[in-house]
Amino acid sequence: MAVHVLALTVDLHLPQSSSLKDKRAVVKTITEGARRRYQVAAAETDHQDLRQRAELAFAAVSSSRTQAGERVDGLERFVWSFPEVEVLEVRRDWLEVG
Repeated sequence: MAVHVLALTVDLHLPQSSSLKDKRAVVKTITEGARRRYQVAAAETDHQDLRQRAELAFAAVSSSRTQAGERVDGLERFVWSFPEVEVLEVRRDWLEVG
């Protein structure tokens, strides 16, 4: 049986963030919401020291390529739904094992 891993990396601009504390609140809302709603791993992977930038990475693991893709499609719409962030770039990377 194959294991399919789809990673989604999103580069964000947070124009209204006036401090790292403001940024962390938004990042935490997005990453925790993604974990709960889409059962994905989530982390901030770059720009930790910048108050108005964040790179978030998510990983979905599934036995079905279709299921992983659909989950990440929903996850991407979820990230775009936050009015306090501007999505600068989105990247998807596949890993198939087995």
